[in-house]
Amino acid sequence: MPDRTTSTPGAAARIAEEVLDWPGVTMEPGQYGAVAFVHGRREIAHLHGDHAAHFAFPRNVRAALIAEGRVGPHPALPDSLGLAARRIAGDDDVDDVIAMMRMNYDRIVARHGPVAA
Repeated sequence: MPDRTTSTPGAAARIAEEVLDWPGVTMEPGQYGAVAFVHGRREIAHLHGDHAAHFAFPRNVRAALIAEGRVGPHPALPDSLGLAARRIAGDDDVDDVIAMMRMNYDRIVARHGPVAA
């Protein structure tokens, strides 16, 4: 799903500005030039510049998001039942990436609790 020929300049900065305001979220370097957003030791999602977001969702959530057309298969692991990708090609994509990151954040906090200060 990620397309390196299409990107939204400033998308990563806009996403980071929002997500880093959530309690306990930090930003760390990821693999292959990615930037990962984590809560404690758990990754919420990671970005590849301004053009793609990658997520790990529970299987049923991923399946629903694919059915809704919100994500596609992860480009490196297309047969994975949990990994997904979203191209960022406009403002609506930025908003939806933030919404899906919030879904993961809320799930992580509900399951594992807040990060100790």
